[in-house]
Amino acid sequence: MSLHEPEIREIADADLAAVVELLVRGFPERTRAFWLRALAQLIKHQQPSGLPRYGYVMKRQNILVGVILTIFSQVRDGEGFAIRCNPCAWYVDPPFRAYAGLLFATALSHKNVTYLNVSPTPQTHRMIEALGFARYSNGVFIGIPAFHIMSGEAGAKVFSPFRRLPICVDPFEKELLVQHAEHGCISAWCLAEGRAYPFVFQRRLARGFVPCARLIYCRAVEDFVRFAGPIGRFLALRGCLFVMVAANGPLPGLIGKFRSDTLPRYFKGAQRPDLADVAYTEFGVLGV
Repeated sequence: MSLHEPEIREIADADLAAVVELLVRGFPERTRAFWLRALAQLIKHQQPSGLPRYGYVMKRQNILVGVILTIFSQVRDGEGFAIRCNPCAWYVDPPFRAYAGLLFATALSHKNVTYLNVSPTPQTHRMIEALGFARYSNGVFIGIPAFHIMSGEAGAKVFSPFRRLPICVDPFEKELLVQHAEHGCISAWCLAEGRAYPFVFQRRLARGFVPCARLIYCRAVEDFVRFAGPIGRFLALRGCLFVMVAANGPLPGLIGKFRSDTLPRYFKGAQRPDLADVAYTEFGVLGV
């Protein structure tokens, strides 16, 4: 490292106050209370050992000038498990923007990890593609599932993740639903034909004022389409009539609108993410 280059290292507990000030400066639409709560969520988040708890900072002459938060988690990969990371909340003070790519690249330096960028700003698309990211979701489908009645959902019932169910459920999925519910998400089991299907949604305001739910996790988008009616009515009772689903085109069987080149998602690594799985990312953990 040159004498003039800033230092990049992992965030330490002693850095948190200064990190909050950086994040408030970089994201003025978010309050200080929001970032304090976000860092508290990262402290509670159960992540694989040996990896950064918060992320990385850029330091110049004992002053923090840049930050990137990282959320590491263990996720399903076929019959086994894999490590996934969501780098997010990335900001560098203007005089040091030339080193922003280096900060981001440092966060991507861990081996055998799949990285997700689920909320890239348009001005960063070219840079993250240059760093090896590939777009896997090109748009978003917005629908009103509460009004759907389909043959596949006959007899389906929706339950809270904290309710004791009459059948056995996958322990990993149960923990996923409970942890996201504790982070403020809407989690639910949909029971049909003796099987339990997991769903997690994030509350959000579309256009800043329309209450809706963003699909964060289910096994496959086809499950959401199949149980759109009961799931949609469950969400509507909780104030979320509209539902947003990452997609690459219209969802057959659902009435709604697909918006191309809107809220794209990128990944880097061996495990191509499913469109219906952004569990343990900034959406669920930080509430972004």
